[in-house]
Amino acid sequence: MYIGLGIVLIVLGAILAFALNIDIPGVGDDTLGYILMAAGVLAIILSFVATRRRPAGYTTTRESQVDPATGSRVDHTDIDPR
Repeated sequence: MYIGLGIVLIVLGAILAFALNIDIPGVGDDTLGYILMAAGVLAIILSFVATRRRPAGYTTTRESQVDPATGSRVDHTDIDPR
C-alpha cells in the first residue's frame, strides 16, 4: 500500500533535487528533494516490514491415535490462529 506512495515521493524528490530550480523561501529546493526521496525510501521499507509482521491464516496440528482398549481411532486437532 505504501509502496506507491514511496515511489511517488522518490520521483517528486528527484524532480525537485535534480530538474527544477525553484526559489522557496527558507528551504533549499535540493534539500527538500532529498528529504522527499528519503521519506519515499522509508515508506517503502516500512511497507515491507509491516507486511512481513502480519502472518496470514492459521496453523493446524492434527494427531491421530488408536485407543488400545476399544480399538477406535481418536483424532485430535489444534488450531492456532495467528
